[in-house]
Amino acid sequence: MDSSLFAHRSHALRSGRFSEPNRAYLLTTVTYGRVPIFTDWCAARLLVAEMRQAHDQQLVTSLAWVIMPDHLHWLVQLGSLPLPSLMQRIKSRSAIALRQAGVDHTEKVWQKGFHDHALRHDEDLQDVARYIVANPLRAGLVKRVGDYPLWDAAWL
Repeated sequence: MDSSLFAHRSHALRSGRFSEPNRAYLLTTVTYGRVPIFTDWCAARLLVAEMRQAHDQQLVTSLAWVIMPDHLHWLVQLGSLPLPSLMQRIKSRSAIALRQAGVDHTEKVWQKGFHDHALRHDEDLQDVARYIVANPLRAGLVKRVGDYPLWDAAWL
């Protein structure tokens, strides 16, 4: 595929992005080169700490998340911070924490951009959360959801 075509599409997707405070969003971001950085427990916990800090500072209400070896799925209710700023903060702060801890395996931690899906009002948040936390099961990483340690949901 022509990389300039992909870059154009990527920019087009970002240009229509809208951040609505108090709206639920499913966010997905991927490690650079899909390197499985988060098979390292310490690395994953550093990312969790950054997500928790965003929640504690009321930038988001974290509803559910799962950290896969090479990507993150995060269901949030957005606060006043726009989506691009939130994701830039999480990615930047987690990359710094990984480098400081010496667990960063690559020059770059995250790929540019992220995917967001604004949930419609008729979408059930708990159904979306169940789908998110079942990712390790569907990926064949575990036989039961409870066997995977890197997820959480508000409904526990």
